[in-house]
This record gives sequence, structure tokens and C-alpha cells, in this order.
Amino acid sequence: MNQVLRVGLIGYGFAGSVFHAPVVTAVPGLELVAVVERRSEKSKARYPGVNVVKDVRDLYEDPSIDLIIVTTPSPGHFTFVRDALLAGKHVVVEKPFTPTAAEADELIALAKQQGKVVSVFHNRRYDGDYLTLKELLSQGLLGDIREATFRWDGFSPVMNSTNWREGAELGNGVFYDLGVHLLDQALTLFGIPDAVSGDVRKQREGAEADDYFDVTLFYGERLKINLRSSRFVREATPRYVLHGTKGTFTKYGVDPQEPALIRGGQPNTPRWGEEPRELWGKLNTSIGGLHVEGVVETITGSYADYYRNVYEHIIGQAELNVKPEEARNAVRIIELALQSSEEGRKLPIKL
Repeated sequence: MNQVLRVGLIGYGFAGSVFHAPVVTAVPGLELVAVVERRSEKSKARYPGVNVVKDVRDLYEDPSIDLIIVTTPSPGHFTFVRDALLAGKHVVVEKPFTPTAAEADELIALAKQQGKVVSVFHNRRYDGDYLTLKELLSQGLLGDIREATFRWDGFSPVMNSTNWREGAELGNGVFYDLGVHLLDQALTLFGIPDAVSGDVRKQREGAEADDYFDVTLFYGERLKINLRSSRFVREATPRYVLHGTKGTFTKYGVDPQEPALIRGGQPNTPRWGEEPRELWGKLNTSIGGLHVEGVVETITGSYADYYRNVYEHIIGQAELNVKPEEARNAVRIIELALQSSEEGRKLPIKL
């Protein structure tokens, strides 16, 4: 019989209700048993069997709960993860890991001391377009990459949101929110860069948190990766463009899993994560002396694979894919990019 891990979820806002609860309940071996909701019981409409509690201490003090998922606003991640680890629980925390690398270091050390697993929900490693990029690179279909651009744009020129992500606290803003996804993808594909140059700013009138970034990662003398986001892009730009010694790959669109989850879809249902042909990326390259131009079917993404790996790691059957040290390094590079933006100069990477 498979071992069952009982899961407690802190928070049932957008992240908790759209991403974590549906994905967790799609993974055999994980059982969502409790949700912290301080002002409502919305989770019971979809998960009538869960126990809704008002205080996080109810999760910490429940000896039957094995894994706690933290989906609170970013500035509070450190405290919730620390307290969950001290209570003897394994922990998954929403990205970014913490607002500072120093806090991440403290949590990593505590997890080792407690003998517990801590991982960060970098679900975009399980996007179909990222998986497709990874496969293209592993097969060398573009040759040696010389330049790449990863973008996450949108059109929201008027600052009218009251979302906590738009507040002035450290850990908020588009670079910590969306940029950390692009940064994590770049680091897993290309490794730790030698230097970083950042331009992070507030472009919308009345903005308290940054809403724009243009960050470049430098690898030696030949490779650079550009990460960008703007709230003033009304006409879609490519999400990914990679140029190599053999050719170019261009990809528009975003992974279909998030919109499906927002609509109330459930992972692991038929055709889950499949992308329509019109969004497949375009490849223009040379293979075996032939010039090849066409589209590449996007690999099917699966956020459930993130939690499946966490489950298998906790029960001792797999290596952890999203290691806390990797998430910590992304936070450290965010810190350096912000410093670079303030000082107007390229900075060496010192992790």
C-alpha cells in the first residue's frame, strides 16, 4: 500500500485555491486534510472533506499532518516556513522562497537540523514551453546558444490594484513575482551566470512596487540571457527567443495549465496541459547539413509532477527536483539585480 502524506494548506487565496489545492489533490499519496482560512470557508465548496481552521497553530500542533504548504504573501514566507519546520513538518512554500538570501540560508539550515524537506513551488519548470526548450537544448538542435530572451508581458497601464503584490514591502513587485520564474528557468537551463545587469523600475503612476524589469545575465564572453517584463505591452511579443550557432527558436503564448486551473479544471484529466498547434514554437535551424524550418510540438506540461516529485522525495524514492539551494540562489541574484539597477552598473555574481 502506498504511503499517504497528510497535507495542510496555509491560505486559500489565488495561489492556494488555483494552483496548490487542485494540483495536490491530483497526486496519489497526498491527501489535503486541512486549510487555514481566517475569514471564510471557501475551500469546503470544492473540498467538503477538509477541516477549515482559523489559526496556523492548528496545523503545527496536529501530529497527523506531514506536509504544510505556505501560500501567504511573500514578505511573510520566512516566519511561516520557520514555524512549520520547528513544528516538525515538511514544507512547500510559494515562490519567491524568501525576500532575502540570508533568510533562505537560515531556513535551509533549519530544515537540515530538523531532518525535514523544504522546497519552493517553482511550477514553471513544469510548463510545456520550458520542457520543450530543455529538450531542444539537450539535443543540440540550436547549437551553442549565444543569446536568449525570456519575457512575461501584459497590458495593465493604470495602477488600480489593491493586491498585496503591488505593495512596497520587500519581496513584492513584478521582479520577485514573475521575474523569479524566468530567472529560475534560466538558471536551470544555463547555470549560474558570471555577472548581472539590472534595470528594475516603477513605470505606472502611483506604483509602490516595481512593475518593470530588464535584467541581463552574462555567461562568459559569448552568452547573455535577457529577462524582461512590462505592463505596457498590448501587442504580444515572443515569450521565448533563443539564438544559437545552428539556428533560432521562437515561442509565443503561455502554458495552458494556469488558465485551465483558473477555470476550475482538474489536473490529470484528458488532454490536460496540451497546447494548441497555433502556439507551437517555430524552429529555424540546420540538422545534418540540411536547413530545417517548421514548428515544434510543445511538450505537455504537468504541475502535478512537481508535487509527485515532492511526495516521492519525502518517502525516499526520488531526488528532490526543486532544491531549496536553487531557489535561494535565484533570490540572491534578484538582490544583485536590484543593486545593479540602483547603482547603474553590472555586478559580478557572488552567491
